Amino acid sequence: MSIARNLFSKRMFSTSQLCRLDVIPSVPLFSGTPDNKFELAKELENTRAIVVGVPGAFSGGCTNTHIPGYLKTAPDFFAKGYHKIYFVSVNDVFVMNAWKTQLLNTINNVENYEFLADPTGEFSKTAGLLFDATALFGNFRSKRYALVLDHGKVIKEFVEPDNTSITISAAANVLHEAPGLE
Repeated sequence: MSIARNLFSKRMFSTSQLCRLDVIPSVPLFSGTPDNKFELAKELENTRAIVVGVPGAFSGGCTNTHIPGYLKTAPDFFAKGYHKIYFVSVNDVFVMNAWKTQLLNTINNVENYEFLADPTGEFSKTAGLLFDATALFGNFRSKRYALVLDHGKVIKEFVEPDNTSITISAAANVLHEAPGLE
């Protein structure tokens, strides 16, 4: 009995990285205010979307390259049949709101984007996309990634092997590799 319990508990608390056909974890994130829990898994049940994870709001690569790449190519993602782009970071909701305001100040159709706070890193951890960034950010952070989702299931994942580069998860690469769902 204890062997079965050990196997079961390892499976239940596994932090293996999300991959093709996995369902996005049902862990609340936050949008707008600390009391506004955002259930990403529920939001994605009936839509096609891109989820982009970044190590830190306002950090150089995230602010100057990674997210602007998605904002620039968003119309192409929408033309392929994706309805929304979600940005997730291990930051508090106030930081994410300020970052959203800065990045979206010249963008039309801001309702197509959602900036989500993962303040404790629980979502990223459950997705197997958390890494120890203590040396750089002082705590654990989200790996840099992009997930292509269809009705809550991962159909393609793009995770940077070194956690922070912007190559595999760059918008142009994801756009090229993501299947069209028109």
